[in-house]
Amino acid sequence: MYRKKAGGWLKHFDFIMLDMLCLQAAFMLAYTVRMGPSSPYSDGEYRGIGVLLLLADLVIVLLSGTFSGVLRRGRYEEFAAMLRHACLVEAIIIMYLFTARKNVDYSRFIIYLTGVLYVCIGYFARFLWKVWLLQRRAAFAERRSLLLVTEYALAGESVEDVLEHSSDQFLLTGIAVLDRDMRGQELSGIPVVAGTGDVVEAVCRSWVDEALVILPRNQAYPAELAEQLAGMGVVVHVSVFRAEEGSGMRQSVNHLGEHTVLTTSIGYATPLQQFAKRAMDIAGGIAGCLITCVLFMILAPAILISSPGPVFFTQERVGMNGKRFRIYKFRSMYMDAEERKTELMERNRHGDGLMFKMEADPRIIGCRVLPDGTVRKGLGNFMRNYSLDEFPQFFNVLKGDMSLVGTRPPTLDEWERYEPHHRARLAVRPGITGLWQVSGRSRITDFEEVVRLDTKYITEWSMGLDLRILLRTVRVVLGRDGAM
Repeated sequence: MYRKKAGGWLKHFDFIMLDMLCLQAAFMLAYTVRMGPSSPYSDGEYRGIGVLLLLADLVIVLLSGTFSGVLRRGRYEEFAAMLRHACLVEAIIIMYLFTARKNVDYSRFIIYLTGVLYVCIGYFARFLWKVWLLQRRAAFAERRSLLLVTEYALAGESVEDVLEHSSDQFLLTGIAVLDRDMRGQELSGIPVVAGTGDVVEAVCRSWVDEALVILPRNQAYPAELAEQLAGMGVVVHVSVFRAEEGSGMRQSVNHLGEHTVLTTSIGYATPLQQFAKRAMDIAGGIAGCLITCVLFMILAPAILISSPGPVFFTQERVGMNGKRFRIYKFRSMYMDAEERKTELMERNRHGDGLMFKMEADPRIIGCRVLPDGTVRKGLGNFMRNYSLDEFPQFFNVLKGDMSLVGTRPPTLDEWERYEPHHRARLAVRPGITGLWQVSGRSRITDFEEVVRLDTKYITEWSMGLDLRILLRTVRVVLGRDGAM
């Protein structure tokens, strides 16, 4: 009988509960140090802080993936993860106290000491719990024998992979090499116990709990062998695809109709993470739309005076996975900007035509080159320097066409020049800001670097990364870093 592991946050339920207990222990100890032998839960005001600590801890655990790969982390990595987690919890509590402007005179010493104690207690608790879990798994591994079924060319790599990543779960007791007779020999210290025609016989006469079948991609699914082994009561794992190391690919097993499928994608988000990202988009979209209304009253008259015509500029762009939508901006260019783009293409800083950026763009409202060669900038440049023209995109965010953080949506002519690997940029909703925008904006003229940054964002995405990009965006915009 196969014991299927829990998935999602339930996989680390023990660490979550342990972490909450450590946080409460740190809070109670800090209160005792400051107030004497008593409980913070006997104090009505501090009782609220204790509950908020639990909520903050739970939210950070669920959204940031704190315990992802926790058993594989070393001591330094675990301490860094613990410190980062504690700082986030402390930040939420401090922001709450500052925003709520409570009249109660809370002890800052208790709040800060809670964070320090939480790091110490939590780190050692995680360390001891991991030691116990790994020892327990090692004990179980003595009763779970694994047979590796593969071909000679893949045998060495497969054995090393099992020993490195699954030695705490399995005891690799034998190898079956299907494409040559190697019975009686050893590979990486593991005996070869079967060949092409006697795998079933070897399993029948040996202690085998589970079998791992790894074959080349051009080989058909070994349905007959898998059925025979499973019919003998052996749990069979068949490797159907292995993403290359460093490719950033994510894999999961799902169901489509009556089919069990292995799903491979460049990035992955849980339903909870998707909900949190969309909730942040809606909240940010509402706030951004309110600011846009205020900016409209200021910018609309200036735009109409400088360049008669529509206040807003709309353009068809390519969004997530090729879906087209209309993007909204305050118009920062003259009415004939699109017609003049072709004649100015030779001055494009992106020579491949996959993006269009140029110095002293004469299409921008008020921008022109004086006879002495100096550039005189106008209203359009001011709007672009501080990204004021981007604010109407918050309406796109509310509509669901865009996100606060994502990748830059290409124009149709840019999209038509894309090569296959460029399309990876559109695996997520395009964003008002993104990793490319906060990493240099217009200073980055190599489109492949833009693709690399966007792909990095997609493969390493987390809610924490979104928040860091939003904070960096404010600094970049105010400092006009990389603006044109």
